[in-house]
Amino acid sequence: MLASANRITSGDDYKAVVRRGKRVVGPHLVTYLRANSDPTPVRFGFIVAKNVGNAVNRNLIRRRLKSASFGLLSTVRPGTDVVIRALPSANTASWATLQAEIAVALQKVPSREMVASPK
Repeated sequence: MLASANRITSGDDYKAVVRRGKRVVGPHLVTYLRANSDPTPVRFGFIVAKNVGNAVNRNLIRRRLKSASFGLLSTVRPGTDVVIRALPSANTASWATLQAEIAVALQKVPSREMVASPK
């Protein structure tokens, strides 16, 4: 799956991507994309809330999202942070549908020139 260098682990990083990143809404997922000014590895984070289903279903959706993201890792520009929020309809979506939706969202990564320098 995803290496530790390719995962968002801190709450502050999740907040930064969700608040300042570009939002791409699909039928099953909301994807937040944020390009960093430094060429760090691509990092993914996943949010699967209780409204998606019980613990078994949430973990299944999270594993599907991680697998789909791993397959698309090489297509994303380095220095990009991605947070994927599953909507309740993701519970009934197939793996191929989720992967296609993530692929479409990842094509909309904002350019680094649009990223404001940190103050």
